[in-house]
Amino acid sequence: MDGFVIALRAELYVALRSSSTRLVVLLPALISALQLLLVSFRSAGEQARDALSGQGFGQGTAEGADAWGALVDAISTGLTLTGLTLVAYAAWSFAGDKDSGALRHLLIRRVSRRALVAAKLVNAHIMGLISVVLMLAVALLVGNGLWDFGPVVEDGYELIGTAEIHAEIRLGLVLALIPLPAAIALGMLISVSTQNATQAITAALGLTLALDIFKGLMGDFSDYLYVNYQSSLLNESYLDDVSRLVRGYSDVMIDPTLLQLNQWAPWPQMLALVIASLIVVQYRKL
Repeated sequence: MDGFVIALRAELYVALRSSSTRLVVLLPALISALQLLLVSFRSAGEQARDALSGQGFGQGTAEGADAWGALVDAISTGLTLTGLTLVAYAAWSFAGDKDSGALRHLLIRRVSRRALVAAKLVNAHIMGLISVVLMLAVALLVGNGLWDFGPVVEDGYELIGTAEIHAEIRLGLVLALIPLPAAIALGMLISVSTQNATQAITAALGLTLALDIFKGLMGDFSDYLYVNYQSSLLNESYLDDVSRLVRGYSDVMIDPTLLQLNQWAPWPQMLALVIASLIVVQYRKL
């Protein structure tokens, strides 16, 4: 336990002063804010164009749909970047310390290999939590500055109320966050298994993107993989359904079985990846 505390204190000390940590924390928030601004500028441009051409702006679009849709899309983009940066950060953490020689100094201070891996996993989760909270705060702040959020209404008929929208966004956010610990654990397993930081980051990002690309070819088996429920470039997470729900679409089909798998399937995979990391690190030449 003492070794774990020493390792965690060292990780947090370095994290507070590392540019890599600042990138992990700040990048998703900055990109989400930028996406919201670009959507707002595009919407303003379309409105001006329609006004000049004498057409009614927003015909066929429910009132409030664009605002909520843009917010959910920005959150989804932020979570996609969070997942990728956390995988890369976890992959770099152990392998990078090995390259720099810092790993030997920690081990000399009677920090066990397993305690060091556990400390790095905890540190990565702390960084991920800060990144997600900051991204959500920035997205909400920018979104509220650009739009007035209310119920989605079309021709005087309320398609979906504000309370329902809030509930769906909360559910989508929780379900999209559940796979992140498994993604971090995958990055750590690759980190302890590779020779250097370059190999680790390349392999972690490559494998993550490959799983995202090929999940559509795995049939029903993909329902049991954590990547199927993670916000990604080829997004099939529940947040993708939420993006359509908050726009007033009524043809969104929700499978309760998939929602249950989303809640439970990532945890055994995360646990298996963590155990594999703790086993592999014992036999790696450092």
